[in-house]
Amino acid sequence: MNPNLSRLHPYPFEKLTKLKANVVPPAHLSPIALGIGEPKHPSPEFVKRVIADNLDRLANYPTTKGMDELRAAIAVWATRRFQLAPHSLTTEAHIVPVNGTREGIFSLVQAVIDASKPAIVVSPNPFYQIYEGAALLAGATPHYLACDGDNGFIPNFDDVPAAVWEDCQILFLCSPGNPSGAVIPRATLLRVIELADQYDFVVASDECYSELYPDEANPPEGLLQACAAIGRDDYARCIVFHSLSKRSNLPGLRSGFVAGDAGILKEYLRFRTYHGSAMPVQHQLASIAAWQDEDHVRENRAAYREKFNAVVPILRAVMTVDFPDAGFYLWAHTGAMDDETFARELSAQKNVHVLPGRYLSRTVDGYNPGENRIRMALVAPRDECIEAAHRIVEFVKQ
Repeated sequence: MNPNLSRLHPYPFEKLTKLKANVVPPAHLSPIALGIGEPKHPSPEFVKRVIADNLDRLANYPTTKGMDELRAAIAVWATRRFQLAPHSLTTEAHIVPVNGTREGIFSLVQAVIDASKPAIVVSPNPFYQIYEGAALLAGATPHYLACDGDNGFIPNFDDVPAAVWEDCQILFLCSPGNPSGAVIPRATLLRVIELADQYDFVVASDECYSELYPDEANPPEGLLQACAAIGRDDYARCIVFHSLSKRSNLPGLRSGFVAGDAGILKEYLRFRTYHGSAMPVQHQLASIAAWQDEDHVRENRAAYREKFNAVVPILRAVMTVDFPDAGFYLWAHTGAMDDETFARELSAQKNVHVLPGRYLSRTVDGYNPGENRIRMALVAPRDECIEAAHRIVEFVKQ
């Protein structure tokens, strides 16, 4: 077996299952799940119709590169959304469809990392565990940058030692962040691009929460948008990941894309030809419809905005919690109670299920930035989220 498999950590939800192994929630309270970031808003009906109308395409092998029409729809959406130079994001060279960002992130790391020399993958801490797992299985060493309230949940990249950058092959960004919701500003993105040029590494920006933001007039900036602002229209060393899972409430469609540096994506496409992860044709057709429509996305944002506006004031009566810049998570402080105890006892006493923050982080030099925080995903219906908030208030007061 691949010896790097032994380096993998248990997934956060495996840890959560173990933590609650002997918990018996009160039967008179219905369960409310806020732990897993799985969208629960209805999937768009027009997307379902496209799939149903094209089930005969199950008889067709999909191509690894994806349909020209899908890549064209993605290019139009991304160019408009991130104010890119017209025709700079070409369908032929700058876009590769993937089966969701998770699969895309994992496979890109396998294609990029050169393990024949020292290889470091730098990521935020807390982080999406695929960054770490992909690095370990590619033979690289993860390096974690603490994100906490002191730095606004965005690392100071100038504090990273030069020795780390010298061996860095990939830097992961997550903006809006999971779990904090923090959005990386343009000045920081431009500084990261400078560092990538100086030390020759790839900047991989996970932007799967980019379409969930509170202010319709102020969408979060993305990495390619920062490139466009400085005329870097070849997107050198810059790669972004986007998905329909959160934007369009389609996690089961497994549809996203990777875009950016044409040289990197050329080799990445070659890797994927052997990797064998082509998106089914009927899913590609459904994805075209989803990328071409913004009405359902605005409705989605409005639903999350309503839940945040209802829940945060309730929780603030007993705990420190802020509105996120974007995304659908609350990254709340648990006060005097540690996050594992909080999550376990909340399940046991109130049948509300959240994720301990330490499960999303690693301890470095004795410090884990996720400790004494919990992640709550406001994915349940509004009334359930409000009920969960009231139960949490009762729990804390008790």
